[in-house]
Amino acid sequence: MSRSADGRVPGAPSEAARPLLLQGQDYLFRSPPKCLDFQEQVHRLGMVDEGDGNPQPCVLVLARAADMEMNELSIALAERGIRMARIDADRCVDLPLSVYTDQPLIELDRWLLRPLLVWRRHFELSAVPVEPGTLAGAYAVDQWASAANWLSSRSDWAHVNPSRFSTHLDRLTQLSDASAFGLRVPRTAVTTRPGRTRPGGAHCIVKTAGRHLLEPRPGVQHGLFPRPLETSRASDAPEPAPVIVQEYVPSDTELRVFVVGERCLAYQVDKLDPAQLWVDPDAVRVTPTSISSSLSDRLLALARHWRVQVAAFDLLVTGTDHVFLEINVNCDWRWFEHRAGDNSVSAAVHDWVALRFKELLGAGRAR
Repeated sequence: MSRSADGRVPGAPSEAARPLLLQGQDYLFRSPPKCLDFQEQVHRLGMVDEGDGNPQPCVLVLARAADMEMNELSIALAERGIRMARIDADRCVDLPLSVYTDQPLIELDRWLLRPLLVWRRHFELSAVPVEPGTLAGAYAVDQWASAANWLSSRSDWAHVNPSRFSTHLDRLTQLSDASAFGLRVPRTAVTTRPGRTRPGGAHCIVKTAGRHLLEPRPGVQHGLFPRPLETSRASDAPEPAPVIVQEYVPSDTELRVFVVGERCLAYQVDKLDPAQLWVDPDAVRVTPTSISSSLSDRLLALARHWRVQVAAFDLLVTGTDHVFLEINVNCDWRWFEHRAGDNSVSAAVHDWVALRFKELLGAGRAR
């Protein structure tokens, strides 16, 4: 395909004609489908006891190969003698899997397993390795969508961040609920005409109403990050789909607060602009910090209301006040720990999952 001197494909839309959150977007992440899970490796190599043929209680994870938080959890659970099994979206084609409908059991490869706790994280259907736009590809994605949704909501086993609640936890629901729980939220509008809609005044931020990462091809992710709404933007320039426009709230710093069970673990995040976390992460400073009991109580109450057990809250700090931005259910904590030089969230997550597993095991859920 030929390109012009500036690198554009002839006939392609100009930068100004592209959707607002795709303009100037150069973030690209390739997610390789290489298995790095410790427990899966040792089981495939036959380095563990085959057992007596009875179903083995386990933690079942629906994720993707590059989910390093789950790779780390696999090691932590192995150290505690807890079996973890996983189904990865980018490695699920031709997976030897059978799920029993009359018993809470699955066969994964040659192993008969009894999931006690199921955690769906980053199991995105766009990551299923099929040819886009083909009948066979659409077929595989549709079948996996039904199976994964059922596994993620089946009542025979317990769940982390149950999908029947968390999949409906869109950003607008988050804002209205956070306000009802006494947290300040930015003035917000949802619109296909962001140039005409400026809640709170001239300075606004545009955000995606959906995911932060798009995956038009399996394994290739493009970022959709918050960006300032230029005051010179033409008022009649439409967007192809609704976006979120929020008032710009001046802040002293930001907080990312991880909720793990009934604990809050907070980090102060200092950055120059909303997208810097992704486009220039080395310039972001992350510091462990503490939060007041009143803020902690509100965040834990919201987490209980939304029935999530492991999640991350993003807030702005403005003087003595806190402004709620969003909750991230598929939160990734290892990057924050790396920047802050600690592992407090990982330790809390590993302990919580192991404790929850043992509670379920002791309650007879393994029978």
